[in-house]
Amino acid sequence: MSLPSPSPLQPFCEVSALDAGFLDLPDAMFITTEKPDEITKVPSLAFLITHASSKRQVLFDLGIRKDLNTGYPPVTSNWISDYNIDVPQDIIDSLAKGNLSPRDIEAVLFSHIHWDHTGDPSAFTKATFLLGDETETLLRTGYPIDQESMYAHDLLPPHRTQLLKTDTWTPVGPFPRAFDYWGDGSLYIVDAPGHLPGHLNVLARTSVDGAWIYLAADSAHFVELFTGEAKVSVGHPAFGPHGCAHSDRELAELHISRIRELWGLPNVLVLFSHDAQWYRENRNGAAFWPGHIPPL
Repeated sequence: MSLPSPSPLQPFCEVSALDAGFLDLPDAMFITTEKPDEITKVPSLAFLITHASSKRQVLFDLGIRKDLNTGYPPVTSNWISDYNIDVPQDIIDSLAKGNLSPRDIEAVLFSHIHWDHTGDPSAFTKATFLLGDETETLLRTGYPIDQESMYAHDLLPPHRTQLLKTDTWTPVGPFPRAFDYWGDGSLYIVDAPGHLPGHLNVLARTSVDGAWIYLAADSAHFVELFTGEAKVSVGHPAFGPHGCAHSDRELAELHISRIRELWGLPNVLVLFSHDAQWYRENRNGAAFWPGHIPPL
């Protein structure tokens, strides 16, 4: 397995982490563990991706919004009340630390539309919103059309929303479907099936000589799934006797196995949205905007 080689004068990206809230996750909901009562406080990270030469900027996810009681459908607001959510600063506050406003953002790429990733899209009045095409069904039948839906029907403005049809994409590295976003090999959007319909990841080149970062979103919620120390938990009461945190466990596990091919490569950093260990080691440091994550 190999990733695309750099071309002469290869374009690359700078990737900056953004604080966008915290929540408590019961470990046993997501991984097999010998500590069934363990709870981990995790970040809900978003990322600013800057094309190093053109300075065009896109966001990968928006994190958690501050108006928890009024900003989500009622079913979602009720469901998330058990997770000790804290949003000391949302993505708008985080962008402002580097003198950016939502109006400066070219596009927002959503990994998926779970509540802890969608933030407040209404603030991004000039951005195009990009989603996997399978997301369309979730939005089309969203609240209030379906009163029990966790997704808002009007989450995004239709005239600035693009559904990405992954079936026409081509392979990159271990992944069978990816899209070269800027057409210069600096940023790939990766089809990441299993967690939720339309789930996407990002593979960004972070240097001219072959360093990469892979943003795995909710492909996994704990690092042990990438290291092989744990498996996807099945049967937690939150999901029922045969359910898990992913809509399709087999596809999710297959995708995790592909990410594992990147794990440990000397020039590839793998991060996921709720990476508590990475956050503890890097919080308030240069990896966060207005800084950026250093290439390996």
